[in-house]
Amino acid sequence: MSQLYLITPPRIDDDFLASLEMALDAGPVSALQIRLKDHDETEIRRLAPPLIKAAQERGVAAILNDSPELADALGCDGVHIGQSDGRVKDARAIMGKDRTVGVTCHASRHLAMVAGEAGADYVAFGAFFPTQTKATEHVATPDILAWWVEIFELPCVAIGGITVDNAAPLIAAGADFLAVSSGVWAHPDGPAAAVKAFGALTE
Repeated sequence: MSQLYLITPPRIDDDFLASLEMALDAGPVSALQIRLKDHDETEIRRLAPPLIKAAQERGVAAILNDSPELADALGCDGVHIGQSDGRVKDARAIMGKDRTVGVTCHASRHLAMVAGEAGADYVAFGAFFPTQTKATEHVATPDILAWWVEIFELPCVAIGGITVDNAAPLIAAGADFLAVSSGVWAHPDGPAAAVKAFGALTE
């Protein structure tokens, strides 16, 4: 079954930690990607450690976006790299064999196979739906998930505009993980309710 892979909003304040803890305590979350695109590195070094601690204390993998060097320095469990963030091999050299390296593959079967061959721990496809957190240049459809899980054992992550209301086709297609940001943080009943609802969907 699909598992929830939670992504932080691009910009947070010091009050975010309390919301995160409530969300993590509301239901099963497999991983937390710290994706603070609207903060510079100095701010990330200040803001990320409490988030990493909150995740790790709950058995949730803390994954940093973009920078293997920073992920390593902060003691994260993994790093997620885009196509312009360097090579899997280089990220692996920094993170070691026991920590996670995930790769954005957009809607490309070729990029996913290349990432898998290079030793990625998971591939991420998307965006499946319009999203407010990132400009959507690549649109994926559920058939790429179904194709991937039929042929490969490497886990796949679905990302991009996923909400409780539109996740069912991605779960049905076999997504190992649902990467969700605003679908949790902007949920009308609050983040904890969203995590609970995703938990009910993926049981």
